[in-house]
Amino acid sequence: VLYEEHPSMFRNHPIYFIICCILSLGIVGLIPLAIWYFKSIGTTLIITEERTTLRRGVFSKYTTEVTHDNVRNVQIAQSFFQRMMGVGNVGISSAGQSGVEIYVRGIPDPDRVRELIHSGARGEFEPDGE
Repeated sequence: VLYEEHPSMFRNHPIYFIICCILSLGIVGLIPLAIWYFKSIGTTLIITEERTTLRRGVFSKYTTEVTHDNVRNVQIAQSFFQRMMGVGNVGISSAGQSGVEIYVRGIPDPDRVRELIHSGARGEFEPDGE
């Protein structure tokens, strides 16, 4: 495994996170904060030497895989605040499908994700010593 991360809660939406924490003092913010937490924990992006896998779900599971030699396009989208916090949205499409097969929001270090996928498609790996 070259990369395995869950979407970041605070770094992806810091203002919403702070508002939920403040509202959780009066119990109103606990429900959206808990839902958001379980969605974040239940979402995992995994990159190996051969494929990228997106797993979603805590109680039920949804898994999508794309092999690196079939990757046609890697999309990275970052708002101004996401760039400041080092997170972004990642979309991956393959030659076999017409749309984006893997899309995940708030992933830490999206440029590293793109580089790992492109390295896998070329058959060259340069892990960061992890």
